[in-house]
Order: sequence, then C-alpha cells, then structure tokens
Amino acid sequence: MIKMRTVMLFMIVLFELIFGFSNAQLQVGFYNDVCPEAESIVTGFVRDAANSNPQIPAIMLRLHFHDCFVEGCDGSILIDIGKDSERLAFGHQGVQGYDVVENAKAKLESVCPGVVSCADIVTMAARDGVAISGGPSYQVETGRKDGLVSNINLADRMPDVKDSIQLLKQKFIEKGLNDKDLVVLSAAHTIGTTACFFMEDRLYNFADTGGPDPRINPSFLPELTHTCPKNGDIMVRLPMDHGSGETFDNQILQNIRSGFGVLESDAKLMDDPTTKGIVDSYFGGLNPVTFEEDFVNSMVRMGRIGTKDDSNGNIRRVCKAFN
Repeated sequence: MIKMRTVMLFMIVLFELIFGFSNAQLQVGFYNDVCPEAESIVTGFVRDAANSNPQIPAIMLRLHFHDCFVEGCDGSILIDIGKDSERLAFGHQGVQGYDVVENAKAKLESVCPGVVSCADIVTMAARDGVAISGGPSYQVETGRKDGLVSNINLADRMPDVKDSIQLLKQKFIEKGLNDKDLVVLSAAHTIGTTACFFMEDRLYNFADTGGPDPRINPSFLPELTHTCPKNGDIMVRLPMDHGSGETFDNQILQNIRSGFGVLESDAKLMDDPTTKGIVDSYFGGLNPVTFEEDFVNSMVRMGRIGTKDDSNGNIRRVCKAFN
C-alpha cells in the first residue's frame, strides 16, 4: 500500500512538471477581500473598448490563449522589452489587446496598488469578451502571479493554422489539455476575424498542389477567393465563423462539419475520428452535448496552465515591463 501511494505521488508530481500546472493558489473570488472592485474594473474597461471596437471580445480571448500557450498564463506575452520580446514571435502575429490590459492595470494600481496581476487581468478580460459577445457568463479562478520571463524563442510551439491534426493534438497534450479542449477552444473562432495572409496557401496552393484545400465546400470557395483574391491585399480580414462572426455560438462547429470552416486548422478537426466525433456530438441525437458548458470548462482548464506563484512570479507595476 505504501509503495502504491509512493508511485501515485510520483506520477502526480511528474504530471505537474511535464504539463506546467501550478494552480494551488488559484480560486474564484481571490480578490474579494483584498481588492473587491478588481473584476468589475476589468469588465468596465473591456466593455468600453468593445463599444469602440466590436472586435475587442475576440481580441481579448485570443490574447489569453496566446499568453497561456507559451510560458503559461503569466502575462509573458505582455512584456515589451525590444526585439527579444515574446510578443514579437511569428506565432503571435496579429495579437492585440495590450492597451486594454494596460489601461485596466493603471486603474487597478490607483485603487489597489500591487495587488492584481496582469495575468489575471488577461484572464478576466477574456471571460468578459465571451459574455459581451453573447456567450456564457462564468466565473474564473484568479490569484496568478506575473511571470519573470519573456523571450521570443520560447514561443515556437504555438498551434499553427497549417499544423496537422496530429500535431495540434500533441501541442495541446503538451499543455495538459485533451482532444475535447482542442475542439472547443478552436471553436473560440466563433468570434473574430482572420487575415487573408493566413488563407493564401489554403486557397491557391494547398499542400503544394496549386489548387485549393479540398475540404472547402465548393459553394463556399468563390466567396473566399472573392474576399482574398490571388496576389491581393493579404491584410484584408474576414470572419472566422461564416455567417456568425460577431456572436458567440456553436455555428462554427456546424460550419466545420459542412466545409464552411475558414481556417485550415479548424477544418482539420474533421480529419481525426476522435475530434470529428466531438464536433458531431454537439448536433443531433436525443441528448446533444452542451457546447457552452464544455467551453467554460476548457477555458478554466487552460487558465491553469503554468500559473506562477510567489516562488516564480510577482505583481508587476505595469504590464509591459518587469519590476
């Protein structure tokens, strides 16, 4: 019995070392006593920004994902220290929302100096973005410390639109996430836009064939090529969720099933029997799975990746610079 307990303890420690989970200090309502206005302040800044820019909900959601998938959910992507900053990594192209975080942080420092981490602001802002766009309202765990490392070379394992489904699954496993997390977090593309830059090969030279990705529904292809013509402006943007780009819903999964997925990586969810089965589980049948509930669970799980505590983090005074 003692030997069995020892083995189990070893496996738990090994899992945390491999996947970077360090969430013992996280809890819902962490700031209730030390900074009661923290969450409402962040929500206010996200709402104000969204009133000026309807893409803010998607922007904040993407910022959270990109932060968590490098050094963990520790605000490493926020650091701006020149050419070696993580935020300049190829995999972070187009990531925005830094100003919303900085503005919220400045207000929080005036109300509760040295209390609320930038990493938590990113997490709360993503939660608010989901709710503002019509998605579920949910509670997030807080209590993260800000990381002490930010390096462009550490961001080379970001999921990429051209990754195979096997590689995408592996990258999620490396972060302690599973196939369902891959599907529902990919479905975060239900809001927001992408640039034609990410569509060129899919439309005009898929897998070096000189033609389009055969996964694209033939009736959808003319619309995509009209928006993103060959040798056209690669900075033109199009919704990632055809027909429902500003509303949080599961339409993107239906689009993926029917060949109307915009991003190549989303379409590849149908290449694997496991991820395809998860996508299909949200439609039909007597008891279809609730997408919103699964999405919330995956967001909470992602928010636990590589979180920092007092031993390897602190509370930054400004989010873009180390103390």
